[in-house]
Amino acid sequence: MRYTKVCLNDFGSILPPVILSSDAIEERLQPLYERLKLPVGRLELMTGIKTRRLWQPGTRPSSGAAAAGALAIAKAGVPVADLECLLFTSVSRDMMEPATASFVHRSLDLPPVCLLFDISNACLGFLDGMIMLANMIELGQVKAGLLVAGETAEDLIESTLSHLLADTSLTRKSIKPLFASLTIGSGAVALVLTSRDYKDTGHYLRGGACRANTAHNDLCQGGQNAEQGTLMSTDSEQLLEKGIETAAACWQAFAAELGWSKETIDRFFCHQVGKAHAQLLFETLELDPAKNFETLPTLGNVGSVSAPITMALGIEQQALVPGQRAAILGIGSGINSLMLGIDW
Repeated sequence: MRYTKVCLNDFGSILPPVILSSDAIEERLQPLYERLKLPVGRLELMTGIKTRRLWQPGTRPSSGAAAAGALAIAKAGVPVADLECLLFTSVSRDMMEPATASFVHRSLDLPPVCLLFDISNACLGFLDGMIMLANMIELGQVKAGLLVAGETAEDLIESTLSHLLADTSLTRKSIKPLFASLTIGSGAVALVLTSRDYKDTGHYLRGGACRANTAHNDLCQGGQNAEQGTLMSTDSEQLLEKGIETAAACWQAFAAELGWSKETIDRFFCHQVGKAHAQLLFETLELDPAKNFETLPTLGNVGSVSAPITMALGIEQQALVPGQRAAILGIGSGINSLMLGIDW
């Protein structure tokens, strides 16, 4: 996929107010740790995550998404009346029906002619949203649009902790599929995209590539039930292996599609999973880890928000400056990989 008319305007990002440390999680799990004789510090050592952010109780995904959206719109300076498309892209949603995008649309008072809908594809939702909106811009159907995502990890973390403490039959082996859920954090991000003819920002989405490896869609699955709340089961070791395998195929397609080499890319923004994932990804693709901008230690895995909020914070901290080239490297359960190239 290639684009010639799509401009990135400005990101808006919101970090939730509650900071939950890996140490605090382990303090909560002390009975489990004592029963299974688990070493203290295991969670941060295994994942590289020191803290993650959480919203105040009762915060809906649309609330964070709308706040990030308002910030992105204000920074971009695009009139609300000119926004012709709104896509909500999170794993988390306010409810099954209506679309969470409808709550964001109402909150931001977007025009009635604004096309709106939800996109869901695990941790790749926001990147998929960028493609969907870019396609409409490239075709001339839309001159300006807004992408938003708001992930809420609170129920997943609480349900996981409660389950780990309540089920005394759990063993060192059987807790492994649950521990990945303790890496998840909350957050919100938004991005305004425009047609180059409508507003040329000098920041261009050049294109990208995707790869699906759905033979392994059983490696990370989650949902809700009345008795246990929100729970996920993740085969972290296999997901790491097959995810990197999928990403390697995607990287080859990405480089060929855009004609880019690793040497011509100044900064990488990746989906943040764990330190082992990042290390193996860069080793396998033979990329320079010094070019990787990370938020993992302080934000954890923020689902669909992870890669875009990492880029947003990288821009704020001038890790990416005008004239440089960036690649967003996305991997999501399913397994899917999507990589996008940006000339900033």
